[in-house]
Amino acid sequence: MHDVVQDYYGKQLQSTADLKTTACCDASSMPNWLKPLLSRIHPDVLSRYYGCGLVCPSLLEGCRVLDLGCGSGRDVYALAQLVGPSGEVVGVDMTDEQLAVATAQQDWHANTFGYANVRFIKGYIEKLDELDLEPGSFDVIVSNCVVNLSPDKAAVLRGVQRLLKPGGEFYFSDVYSDRRVPDAVRNDSVLYGECLGGALYWNDFVRLAVATGFNDPRLVEDRPLEVTDQALAHQTGNLRFYSATYRLFKLDGLESACEDYGQAVIYQGTVPNNSHQFVLDKHHTIETGRVFPVCGNTWRMLQETRFAEHFTFIGDFSQHFGLFEGCGSAMPFDTAAEMTEGKACC
Repeated sequence: MHDVVQDYYGKQLQSTADLKTTACCDASSMPNWLKPLLSRIHPDVLSRYYGCGLVCPSLLEGCRVLDLGCGSGRDVYALAQLVGPSGEVVGVDMTDEQLAVATAQQDWHANTFGYANVRFIKGYIEKLDELDLEPGSFDVIVSNCVVNLSPDKAAVLRGVQRLLKPGGEFYFSDVYSDRRVPDAVRNDSVLYGECLGGALYWNDFVRLAVATGFNDPRLVEDRPLEVTDQALAHQTGNLRFYSATYRLFKLDGLESACEDYGQAVIYQGTVPNNSHQFVLDKHHTIETGRVFPVCGNTWRMLQETRFAEHFTFIGDFSQHFGLFEGCGSAMPFDTAAEMTEGKACC
């Protein structure tokens, strides 16, 4: 599969226009604050972009960031502007042709930005332990439509765990399916290169995340993908594919369910480009100045990470009130009001 991917992205695809799905994001849908950053990236780099989402989370000033499967470097150079001269962005990729585009423009971007804070490494994202990367040294790790291309996704997540600092996060976009992908699709080289063959069934991804130490993975945003090539659409049949962005926090002790401890947070409106509200994930849009009840996991995702100074925290873990309502799970037992005369009992 490594050979398939290297050939597809190094030789078969020459530009974004060659893709056979709607995976790449429409530039017009990007947030306004991001567009000036992209306008300062070299056209050669932009033309070889094959991502499926936005991997620029909030509050990166001064952070050390790793981009897995960085390709031609579009996200690396966007992130370089967000981390600023006091931060660093490292890109890892296995495809020589893509890395050649990325490294050819390093001086151009350094002159444009006024500082040099990026470097690129050739390597496999399943073998991060073999690269010159110090364990526990990254604040944020990102990836844009690449994990699905890996033949060993569990190894990727284990490597991410190893490299993140405590309280760090893996913020990444990828392609997922609504069911497990059959071998006929998985083993087709074009479908694999188009990020469909290697797509995980979304629920298998959640299980994998938990198994590798990332309890309570949070879905940030998602959208359906269209297979625009009719021949490929026929091959995939009833399979449905989605581009989705998740954030996984490296926090020991996150619980497997959203538990209620009577906690709340108040967002201060101080994260750059987020003065009116802060979006943690698809189900947590926190308005500035408003008392916002949260479960214990959400409280910790804000209190034990780089976001802490931007919130006021109410409560602790001294009293437990059961499951947090509205988080997708519920107590399995019937209440007295739900019992009916027709139900059998012993």
